[in-house]
Amino acid sequence: MAFTHIEFTIDQGVATLSLNRPETLNSFTADMHQEVRQALSEVQSNTAVRCLLLTGKGRGFCAGQDLNDRMVDPNAEVVDLGQTIEDYYNPLIRRLRALPMPVICAVNGVAAGAGANLALACDIVLAARSAKFIQAFCKIGLLPDSGGTWTLPRLVGGARAMALSLLGDKVSAEQAEQWGMIWKCVDDEHLLKEATEMAHYLATQPTQGLAYIKQALQASSTNTLDQQLDLERDLQRLAGRTVDYREGIQAFFAKRAPQFVGH
Repeated sequence: MAFTHIEFTIDQGVATLSLNRPETLNSFTADMHQEVRQALSEVQSNTAVRCLLLTGKGRGFCAGQDLNDRMVDPNAEVVDLGQTIEDYYNPLIRRLRALPMPVICAVNGVAAGAGANLALACDIVLAARSAKFIQAFCKIGLLPDSGGTWTLPRLVGGARAMALSLLGDKVSAEQAEQWGMIWKCVDDEHLLKEATEMAHYLATQPTQGLAYIKQALQASSTNTLDQQLDLERDLQRLAGRTVDYREGIQAFFAKRAPQFVGH
């Protein structure tokens, strides 16, 4: 499968998707959205894939939407930005959140606008020490999209989410880690190595069980305690029927390393 705007590889259970428009800080165009969609379809259909690693090429992770891709004659009809979100960004965020495997994001530079919220939609986020997160929408009269108004207050709290969204201030990788916005800040030269090692480790783990963990944690923000207890019961019942659960128990009693197969 040949791509122009992304790089996509699969190795030892890890699919690596790199946004590859470095001259524009990997900002999204309709064509890049289509390529990302194709790659994610391969991730979903290929049973050998057990972890996804998302990153960017060059000095930035993603600057959000490429404004040149939707510029129009100022005298022409106004562009329907809601349709752009409906066609491209909402399906992308929903798909990443629903993937039945861990999704790691390695933020290698600036993550602005939809690019910031794309990163924050992933399961584990590592960021280079030079990286910055910016809710840049307010600078052009827009509001955070790509799940930003849902994700950000849950990660950093309402007061910080409001200020970051209204002011568009930059958040350093170190500050993002301290606030709990991301998992870890990593020296630039070690970012990709550490993210890749983590992805390969997760690709050896009980993938279906990890998918149930994702499902339960995502549901917890809107469930009542009773609903969450019921969900834990139901998912634990399913997890207890997996091949990997039986392997984990057998390995425990045999005092050996488990060999999980991902289902």
